[in-house]
Amino acid sequence: MSNLLLALPFEGSIESLGAAYWDVVEAAQFPRTQLRFRNDAVLHQLGVESQQISDTDLEQAFGRFEGRVPFLALRYHGFQFGNYNPQLGDGRGFLYGQLRDRHGQLQDFGTKGSGTTPWSRGGDGRLTLKGGVREVIASEALHRLGVTTSRTVSLIETGEDLYRSDEPSPTRSAVMVRMARTHLRFGTCERLLYLGDAPGLERLLCHVVAVYYPEIAVAHPAGAGDRAGLQRQLLAFYGELVERVARLAAEWMAAGFVHGVLNTDNMSLVGESFDYGPFAFLDRWDPSFTAAYFDQTGLYAYGRQPAICRKNLQMLQEPLALLLPREVMEERLERFAEVYSQHYCSRIRRRLGLPEAGDDAVVRHALALLAAWPVGYGDFFASLCRRVVAQGLPEEADALEPFVLDAPAPPRDVWQAWRDAWWIEQRSTADVIQRLQRWNLSCPPTRPLIETLWEAIDQHDDWAPYGHWLDTVMGRDG
Repeated sequence: MSNLLLALPFEGSIESLGAAYWDVVEAAQFPRTQLRFRNDAVLHQLGVESQQISDTDLEQAFGRFEGRVPFLALRYHGFQFGNYNPQLGDGRGFLYGQLRDRHGQLQDFGTKGSGTTPWSRGGDGRLTLKGGVREVIASEALHRLGVTTSRTVSLIETGEDLYRSDEPSPTRSAVMVRMARTHLRFGTCERLLYLGDAPGLERLLCHVVAVYYPEIAVAHPAGAGDRAGLQRQLLAFYGELVERVARLAAEWMAAGFVHGVLNTDNMSLVGESFDYGPFAFLDRWDPSFTAAYFDQTGLYAYGRQPAICRKNLQMLQEPLALLLPREVMEERLERFAEVYSQHYCSRIRRRLGLPEAGDDAVVRHALALLAAWPVGYGDFFASLCRRVVAQGLPEEADALEPFVLDAPAPPRDVWQAWRDAWWIEQRSTADVIQRLQRWNLSCPPTRPLIETLWEAIDQHDDWAPYGHWLDTVMGRDG
């Protein structure tokens, strides 16, 4: 049977912008390819069923990169920890291609670890196997928790020894492919400001609106030479992006997720989370927790993520000001706080098994309890789920006792305030258990768990614990 992956109807959407936005590159040649992860749910989303695609097919397409050209390394700049860097761009990955899914949405296939590009800045263009394992964990856990995220399509071990300062070396190598709505970033716009290329920025943003915000293109049509119409369209785009990023920040916070590197080159122009490096999931509730060891000042700490996202949106106004009035963009940005607050409340409520719409009192009491009770953030929600699955919903408020195993007793007044607020709401709510099971992870991927899964792979080439954890997240354990 021929490899269906090589016959997928890829589109040249990015290519249509012109060569000023990318460089054509070649994929690295690896000593061997061995599939370590495949995402059949993503294949299904693309209209391809798992039984049609063998592991060898995936290795051929996404490990040896046979039968597909050109590959494009995208150009962009970015503010990294507050400092502008004009030497960025895809340095160890490329845009493999763009493809419409079964819903008609254009999706990017992007690589990581596929070799050097003009933007590698002296690096080897490779990805460690541990880095790939971690990215699978991040993307699939976030997807399960309802975060707007890219997905990992495949992870393939490639048989090279890599040397890294932040991992015991030599370490194993891999290449992965992710599916994202787009790899166009805030930094893509910042590069065009740096170059003083207003026409190039206009061409880029018109492309983004037409492809990724079609409802705005319909509601605010702009014909050739219609500058006022174009401004209305682009202002509507910016306003929608503000709301998408506000919702994304709320989803990260509700998930207890710390991205780690919220530079502007890691912010998507469609408000999607992607590219997971030194991420972490909270152990205990701690707004000052940082994911990246090199974030010495705590710039991108857990509790600062909403403010950083808003700041990045404000910084995006710098290039957009080539085309739009800044004062009107500031008005659109004012929506951030309200959208964030409402979305955050809805996401915490459903983790508690409650309907998304409702009073925020139970959320405030939950946060106060998490701040006062030394338990794992994800364990709190998982333990609540286990309690009601095992014993049913409590008939009386007093029947619900502290449920996190081996934890000290919580402060009595804080516990009772949350318990009573939650108990009153769940009494009039259907499907509490189903919500708890759907929106929580039984084993949150905190650092100790990730290290345990990696140790089995690294020391014994034992992928069973990793596979079992993914089964519980992705629902393959029935």
